[in-house]
This record gives sequence, C-alpha cells and structure tokens, in this order.
Amino acid sequence: MDQPYSQSDPITLVISEIVHPDRIPEYEAWTQGINQAVQQFEGFLGAELFRPRDHDYPEYVVILKFDTYENFRTWTTSAVYRDWMEKSRGLVTVRSRQQFLSGMELWFTLPSALKSSAQPAYYKKVIIGILSVYPLIVLSNLLLGPLLAGLPPLLGLLISVSLVSALLTYPVMPWLTQWLEFWLYPSVTKRHNRVDNGHRSP
Repeated sequence: MDQPYSQSDPITLVISEIVHPDRIPEYEAWTQGINQAVQQFEGFLGAELFRPRDHDYPEYVVILKFDTYENFRTWTTSAVYRDWMEKSRGLVTVRSRQQFLSGMELWFTLPSALKSSAQPAYYKKVIIGILSVYPLIVLSNLLLGPLLAGLPPLLGLLISVSLVSALLTYPVMPWLTQWLEFWLYPSVTKRHNRVDNGHRSP
C-alpha cells in the first residue's frame, strides 16, 4: 500500500525481485524495455538496477526515482505500467513489498534488508559514515581546493559539501553498504545462507 506523501515530495522507490533462474536473460530484456517506457513519463529522474552477486540467489534490486509523488502515481496507474507488469509474469518469482525511502534512509537499505525490519547497529552506521565521508572530503579538498580558492569561504564550502553529498548518495553509500552487507546485517546474511543451503529459517 502506498504511504502518504505530499504531492510535491520527491519519491525514491526500492523494489526487490527474485527472478526465475532459467529466465534471467528475459528479465534483463524486460528491465530494459520498462526503463525505456518510463522515460517517456513526466518527472522521471532515473532508475538503477543492482544485479545479484550470488547467481544461486538471483535477487535484483531496482531503485526508481521521480520528482514528485503525483508524477510517480501517474506512472503506476497508467496502462503502460500495467502492460509491463503483465509482461513480467513468469519472470519474477517474488516481488517485494514496495518501500518508499528518502534521504539517508536509502544509504542503509540493502537488497536483503528489504525483507527484514532489522537496522544496522548505531556504531556500525558511524563507522560506515567515517569510512565514506572522510575520503570524500580529502578528495574534494584536493580536487576543488585550487578551483575554489578565490571564492568566499562559505560559498566554497557549500560547493564542496554538495559534491560530497551527491557522491555519498550514489554511488559511494549504496556500493559500500552492499560490499559490507555481511557485517551490517549478519543475521539476515546467515538466514539467507541457511535458505540457500536448503534449510528452513526458524
């Protein structure tokens, strides 16, 4: 069920899909087709496809972005959208509950985490923040420092912070949290390992 949003709020939608192992090429073609279709709709900002790291567990994650909730609803209630959803029948074995995310919440949302309400421990979030922010600040100072030297200090700082924030949102945080999934979400990772080994989770 859609969560209540202001009509003018930007929307980021995360969808997790388990694809039938024998139909992965068809699914990849389907994602290309629906991506081309959604680009024709007003307010579409972009889509990102995260492919599975483990081919024995083909979980794809799609991140879809619209500038407003109203434009997002126009897409999801359109006949074009319904037609493409119908075409995905038989390709996707499990499609997760859709979750609307905003701001930093998206940084700590992983494919596996979409199935669990568990969140990383606070100290782990702090460590991830340091690991990602510090190198970006150093890089920003090295690259932008000479270019911003003649600007007012506050304006230069604003430009530097904008660059760091943009890189954090994508690609740094999504990639870093995926690489460290085993550490951020150990219980979820263990549960998936048991499922992959043919054991039922308690």
